Amino acid sequence: MLSNTSKYALRAAIYIAFNAIDGRKIGIKVISEDLKIPSPFLAKILQILVKHKILSSTKGPNGGFGVGMDPFTVSLYDIINIMDGDDLFKKCLISMRMCNEDGVQCPIHGKYEKIRNQLIELFKQQSIGKLAKEIQKTNKEIMI
Repeated sequence: MLSNTSKYALRAAIYIAFNAIDGRKIGIKVISEDLKIPSPFLAKILQILVKHKILSSTKGPNGGFGVGMDPFTVSLYDIINIMDGDDLFKKCLISMRMCNEDGVQCPIHGKYEKIRNQLIELFKQQSIGKLAKEIQKTNKEIMI
């Protein structure tokens, strides 16, 4: 359901929130290797998150990526919306058009609308910081 771009952005943001303690910066090579995300693709994703101030970046030998804003205020919805827009939350499940565009709904519209609204709420309620903290409590790795 989510694009690879959004999945990678979410994983990277959680990884950085988990590891960038006390302003620590993490190099792209380390993030790329740990998360098994191709470095050039990851670089583009991280720069988009920096542009939106979700992350921060510093150049140089001690540079890398860190947290830009409080990760507890950044929701999964925010990152998905930044990376892919809100089509996932607005477009019809089985059509390329928006349902109700011409007063016509697809046959699954009513059922999917309820699920879509639940999905929106789930993504809005889950913050990057909250997920990083859950990983820390359970002592589990960020899934690769």
